[in-house]
Amino acid sequence: MTTVSAASTMVHARAPGKINVFLKVGSLLDDGYHDVAIAYQAVSLYEDVRAHRADDFSVSVSGTVNLSRVPTDGSNIAIKAARLLARRTGYRGGVRLEIEKRVPVTGGMGGGSADAAATLLACDALWGTNISREEMHGLAAELGADVPFALTGGTAIGTGRGDQLSPALAKGLYQWVLALSDSGLSTPEVYNELDLHRQRHSQDIFPAEAAPTVETDVLQALRAGDPHMLAESLHNDLQAPALHMAPSLAAVIELGEKNGALAGIVSGSGPTVAFLTADLDSALELQIALSAAQMTVVRATGPVHGARIITD
Repeated sequence: MTTVSAASTMVHARAPGKINVFLKVGSLLDDGYHDVAIAYQAVSLYEDVRAHRADDFSVSVSGTVNLSRVPTDGSNIAIKAARLLARRTGYRGGVRLEIEKRVPVTGGMGGGSADAAATLLACDALWGTNISREEMHGLAAELGADVPFALTGGTAIGTGRGDQLSPALAKGLYQWVLALSDSGLSTPEVYNELDLHRQRHSQDIFPAEAAPTVETDVLQALRAGDPHMLAESLHNDLQAPALHMAPSLAAVIELGEKNGALAGIVSGSGPTVAFLTADLDSALELQIALSAAQMTVVRATGPVHGARIITD
């Protein structure tokens, strides 16, 4: 997809985190995933991956977020991505990966998926394997449901496991304020809690649909580029189980909405809470208010582009 000089010893790639502005969870599939319908928006929190020529595979991490839960062995998704690309293309060398993380770890914003997407792009360019876009998306889908979207970015609808993407007609720039948590939530555990939640309540709350779809009002809001309309349409089936597992998130959402947010929503499986605001001034005011309440907050805009090569 992207080529660099054959003499290059390092390639730098960058990929964005994401917010699910809509997430409906359907039935459990045979492969252990759930059938989902997601409206993704890529936002301006980025993961940077620098891939260096090497004989073996290794990874180191740095960044502005809590890194204590990031593995640096073969279980790291970036190492898995590099090994998968090498295996599929017959590349016999290795790579030394340096990852600079800005997306919260286990925070429901797809930071690991962004690492994988950026690694695929960087290693393909570094090694000169030159796989097609279709092949790269196929590898991305093998690595995780959110990895293909980290490649494409922008605004998109994801179905199946979330990896079957179609572009969404969208305009405008959205201002988000993100309340970060010191702790993380395991995505599989949150999904499991949703299944238990549905069993306890006989599925009368967010019942599992056979083939969930993104609701029309979400698509209309995105087409209109109207944050007020989108705020009315934000929805996440995983919010209830995330709040059950981390009850303090309810107070975070309440505080944000009292201080000018149009709406707050748990991002993906949480525990990051994403607040949509009307404009930049509102976002700045909310950031100040939440910071004064001793919360760790960052601002982000969306949508932004997907994974790309950076010229240092």
